[in-house]
Amino acid sequence: MTASTGTPTLPGRLGDPGMTIGTDPRADPRMLAVLREFGLTDHPAPAPLGPAAGRPALLGFADAAEEAFEGLFAALASSWAPVAGVTREVRTVEGDGGPVTLHVHRPDRVDGPLPCLYQVHGGGMVMLATEGPLYRHWRDELAAAGAVVVGVEYRNGGGRLGAHPFPAGLDDCVTGLCWVADHLGELGASHVVVTGDSGGANLSLGLALRAKWDGWVDTIAGVYAQCPYILGDWVDPPAELGSLRECDGYWLDRMLFPLLAEIYDPGAAHADDPTCWPLAARPDDLAGLPPHVVTCNELDPLRDEGLAYHRKLLAAGVLSVGRINPGLCHVGELLFRQAMPEVYAAAVRDVVGFARSVG
Repeated sequence: MTASTGTPTLPGRLGDPGMTIGTDPRADPRMLAVLREFGLTDHPAPAPLGPAAGRPALLGFADAAEEAFEGLFAALASSWAPVAGVTREVRTVEGDGGPVTLHVHRPDRVDGPLPCLYQVHGGGMVMLATEGPLYRHWRDELAAAGAVVVGVEYRNGGGRLGAHPFPAGLDDCVTGLCWVADHLGELGASHVVVTGDSGGANLSLGLALRAKWDGWVDTIAGVYAQCPYILGDWVDPPAELGSLRECDGYWLDRMLFPLLAEIYDPGAAHADDPTCWPLAARPDDLAGLPPHVVTCNELDPLRDEGLAYHRKLLAAGVLSVGRINPGLCHVGELLFRQAMPEVYAAAVRDVVGFARSVG
């Protein structure tokens, strides 16, 4: 971005502290039209409490945040046409922490084994649900494009499916993934790729690291992580993660992240554990992992931590592709199916195409 005098200026709030996603010239106008309809083009209200507020207050905050996000996602998905040609069923498998529910989506009238996408929903690991309309539609679209898709319902750190701190959610994801790997033939699948967005991307990356530690990483053919939420400490972030300042308040307030982190990992007890916070991974943790794709969005506060993880993968010798979606907010490629159908369709094609390519 360059001022009229020809002097370079910094992007977003780095160059103009008063800039919002609604006034940032990089923002996709189709996205802004939807955000404006919901009153989301200005900075969100500051969080009413901090990480030290105490667990009961934080869990109450998570309940309210979950209700707000689920309401927004349901409103966004309400006008989306149903996806035809997909069969759905629910499986329940037993885990150490109790039953784990798996939502299986298969395309109709497709011959031959298909890639399996093990889909982990977002929500900062503390809220939202696999059965919500946003993720149900996403799995339908992935299945219709030619994949068996299994969405895992894991224990959240807070919200309706909480309160279960780390590693409960990851343990449930492990249980479901191991069941899928053992039942690929029954599912009509040839291999499994793990995918997720935001907090689901954290868990997807953590699954690969956990699988390596426990000796079953060959079970995972690849990982596709969208807009990963993986730093662990957002109160005083590293200077190199400039998007946390540049895009702060662009739909998401940066100070939301430490609240969710405290719910998921109380007292930062696992701050150095990369299966909890993948950006803590060291080269030895990453070496030998399967191929990855890490996608980030230009106007997402979390953009630069995803890029940092991609660079760590490359430095450790892991095959990784990094991508930035211009003009989009956090997980915007999943949110605006109606207003930006070609962006949504491209995301579907990319995830399924990656799954095919690593088979």
